[in-house]
Amino acid sequence: MIRLLIAGTIAYAAYRIAKKVIDNVPDDFEPFLPPRDDRKVLRRQSAAMGVEPRR
Repeated sequence: MIRLLIAGTIAYAAYRIAKKVIDNVPDDFEPFLPPRDDRKVLRRQSAAMGVEPRR
């Protein structure tokens, strides 16, 4: 019974900490979204490195 009480307390504390961290994230924060087309990304990456992509 005491183990269950301790586990519940730990779970609640983790919930409160996660909630506080999430609330501290600014509203203008935009997460990184992966590009949809890998070929375009590879072309841009190659161009940025100064290398022509091979075909």
